[in-house]
Amino acid sequence: MSANFQDREIVIPGDVVYEGKIRTGENTYRDQDHVYATRLGLVNYSPDNVYVVALSAGYTPLVGDVVIGQVVDIDLGEWKIDIGAQDLAVMGIPDAVDRPFRTEFNMTRVLNIGDTMVAKIVDFDRRRTVILSILGPGLGRINEGFLMHITPSKIPRLIGKKGSMINMIIRETGCRVAIGQNGRILISGPNREREEMVVKTVTKIEQEAHTSGLTNRTQEYLRQLKERSR
Repeated sequence: MSANFQDREIVIPGDVVYEGKIRTGENTYRDQDHVYATRLGLVNYSPDNVYVVALSAGYTPLVGDVVIGQVVDIDLGEWKIDIGAQDLAVMGIPDAVDRPFRTEFNMTRVLNIGDTMVAKIVDFDRRRTVILSILGPGLGRINEGFLMHITPSKIPRLIGKKGSMINMIIRETGCRVAIGQNGRILISGPNREREEMVVKTVTKIEQEAHTSGLTNRTQEYLRQLKERSR
């Protein structure tokens, strides 16, 4: 059994990242005794697992993901929503207001075309279309703040272990930050200057997500931003 690369070394699709018995994780697959990378990214090894953190990747929806989307169309009994995936997601009236569909129901009173919302992926239909819901705390139409986008695969780095990174950003800036697993981030703060601090910090994290010691550097970066604003 052996690792064929150094930990956090860049690999490309088709690279054999491990030979022998080990659990395969994200962006890898096994063929007999060889484990291959499926994306350009950084290979990570643990005692019983190997996986690749993609450096650039689109959003692959999963049930349970919280996403930020925009309504792009309204059809009979359902909204069609752009969540940055390959296809549009849909949401029916029961998943928006918890009541059966009736033709006379005015759907635009809940969400209109152009509205932005925080939703949860609850299922896929038979065509693998994503089904969303806004039933639950923290979900629904967004009425304030602005959006920025980062590569979806960098979202776990932005959140940090047990929310450590994002909680530090919220604490230091006083801003409210909602994160979608689809790479969309909603920022709302006490003033424009503090919101810009969040944007600069998130951008730094996205650019340096593949490096070690990022939490300490981010904390120092925030300290410098706050000093400059005084």
